[in-house]
Amino acid sequence: MSNDTTLVLGATGKTGRRVAARLRLHGTQVRTASRSSATRFDWSDPGGWGPALQDVTAAYVVPPPVPGPVHEFVARAVAAGVRRLVLLSGRGADTWGESTFGLDMRSAEDAVRGSALEWTILRASNFDQNFDEDLFHAPLVAGELALPAGAVPEPFIDVEDVADAAAAVLAQPGRHAGRTYELTGPRALTFAEAAELISRASGLPITYKQVSPAEYTAALVEEGWGVDDARHVAEMFVLMERGQLAEPTDDVAAVLGRAPRTFEDYVVRAAASGAWRP
Repeated sequence: MSNDTTLVLGATGKTGRRVAARLRLHGTQVRTASRSSATRFDWSDPGGWGPALQDVTAAYVVPPPVPGPVHEFVARAVAAGVRRLVLLSGRGADTWGESTFGLDMRSAEDAVRGSALEWTILRASNFDQNFDEDLFHAPLVAGELALPAGAVPEPFIDVEDVADAAAAVLAQPGRHAGRTYELTGPRALTFAEAAELISRASGLPITYKQVSPAEYTAALVEEGWGVDDARHVAEMFVLMERGQLAEPTDDVAAVLGRAPRTFEDYVVRAAASGAWRP
């Protein structure tokens, strides 16, 4: 067991809670931090970051949904003696061009790369778990997933693989320094194909409907989203339709020495747990 402490931000989120569990299992001392954790961490309150960073040697960073704060966090981490950072970002962030999508992640990448710390960036495709833990869950339970995504496929990745990769990088100082990994699943699926697989595994009637980005934005606003947030999500699909992010990579195998989990494996596990039961 190491005496070093690893800070896990976003500790109650999809990746953070899984990363923390893996590190603990392998004997790493972990400090979990979020707005609701015992160690409180709020990106909007830099004055409260001190206890989270005290005596930490490495940190897993899930950036906030606004650009800027990670620059100050990195400076504070350097001052506190942190030596390594692992940042979660989005697939192909450097190909997004002038898009307004992902300014938060691109800002965070700039902050990490510009530091003197050892860093690794994990850029992930859309998570499988978005279908049962997040944005796509409620529409699937209602029986129709309506999105502005057409025939361009997405190599969805199981968040368990993302957590495995993050834990592996955090546990291997030096080995992944200065690397940016594009993490994807083993094959790309359209959203219509994904909905069909979920329908078959769950035994529930689920259909897919393609809508325009404007229609999708309006639907999110009707559900209570802010206009800017709704447009931000819709812009992600506009990026995906360019096709630049559709090809799977071998980076999960490069980090873990094995192939990534399949979407079918995820669907079976989620369906068996009753994830889409009305």
